[in-house]
Amino acid sequence: MTDIHADRAIYSVSQLNAEVAELLSRGLGRVWVAGELSNLAQPRSGHWYFSLKDAEAQVRCAMFRNSNRLVRRPPAEGDQVLIRARVGLYAPRGDYQLVAEHMEPAGEGALRLAFEQLKAKLQAEGLFDEARKQAVPEAPARVAVVTSPTGAAIRDIQSVIARRSPLTQVTVLPVPVQGDAAAPAIATAIAHADMCGFDVLVVGRGGGSLEDLWPFNDEAVARAIAACKTPVVSAVGHEVDWSIADWVADQRAPTPSAAAELVTQDLFARVQHAQQALQRAAQSVVRARRLLAGQTASFVARLQAAHPGRQLEVRAQTLDDRTARLLRAAQYLQRRRQQSLQPLAARLGVQSPARQIAKQRTQLNNAREGLVRTANNQQKQLRAQLGTAAQTLHAYSPLATLERGYAIALDESGTAVRDADELQQGQTLDLRLGSGQAQVEVLSTAVPVDGGHR
Repeated sequence: MTDIHADRAIYSVSQLNAEVAELLSRGLGRVWVAGELSNLAQPRSGHWYFSLKDAEAQVRCAMFRNSNRLVRRPPAEGDQVLIRARVGLYAPRGDYQLVAEHMEPAGEGALRLAFEQLKAKLQAEGLFDEARKQAVPEAPARVAVVTSPTGAAIRDIQSVIARRSPLTQVTVLPVPVQGDAAAPAIATAIAHADMCGFDVLVVGRGGGSLEDLWPFNDEAVARAIAACKTPVVSAVGHEVDWSIADWVADQRAPTPSAAAELVTQDLFARVQHAQQALQRAAQSVVRARRLLAGQTASFVARLQAAHPGRQLEVRAQTLDDRTARLLRAAQYLQRRRQQSLQPLAARLGVQSPARQIAKQRTQLNNAREGLVRTANNQQKQLRAQLGTAAQTLHAYSPLATLERGYAIALDESGTAVRDADELQQGQTLDLRLGSGQAQVEVLSTAVPVDGGHR
């Protein structure tokens, strides 16, 4: 039987999308595109998804974390931006898109062109060559800083040097760091500092836009640095900012604080920094190898047909799509659970253990107060009974009799004498009185007649 499809090239949908993606990438390569940024999404993965549009059309774009971390200022809805991107296709949806590798404000295009032209000119003259650059001394005694006297850069530099090397002398050569007057002033200050015998010269300022940093892209400043016999450290902007001064200087520091650390660090700090860099590089290699080893066999054929990095980007975008859907589903489920819990919460409030506890506490307080009242009443009654018994006991006490004028005679053994026959003439007796006692001698005794009293 003849196969009716033998002369047809039949693609699966995934094969077709992969083929179209490869054609777009090879056919157009990298392009520069300007437009207004809209529909910006920044999921937790760190990747950016957005659209670029003008008055008549729009195109979807993705910018992955390893590229967008180099963007100096995070973009916002409505920004006019210029991006450098690869033209590609997001195969799972069949969407044509741009994969951005660089982004900058659209107004910086002319300055960027001037920057590239001057960079190419000075590079051709050899001003960037490593062979002409001087070594920065490890422990300079005198450091000159060409920067604004009121900016954050000089405060950071002075603070770091004072902490790391208190004996190092820091001299500030004040200059404006932006505006038309800045570049001539910076070039003049560099030339002046070079004649003053400093050990190292730091030139820089804090971060800003390309326009703000433009004095450090001036040709006069670059040539002043190149002509300087004193080692020059350039510290312009933040870590992602590169200026012409950075390329010409003997050493480039990513920030003013880093420049201060650079000119004061010792050999141990250099070794420590190199060790940390080596550890980071090793960890990066290990992560990359683990990621590569974790790819499943089902993707081998597609990885062979296309660049592995682009396949990873597609999977990252797919993961972000699924994460967003999962988050929406979780939020919906949470709202449903909260709605079902509201009646139970109301019932629980009516039968709250706190109310029962408050009621029992009130009853306990009432019982305690009643018990205290009963105990006080019983105590008063017992005290009254005790007082009455004490009065009765006192009435029958021998002491009461003594208080009425009587006395008790005690013999030598302390026994009370009750009968005169028990006494002898000359015997000594103790008399116990109502108040105190006395000692007496028996002179004579008398015996009662017929039971009467003597």
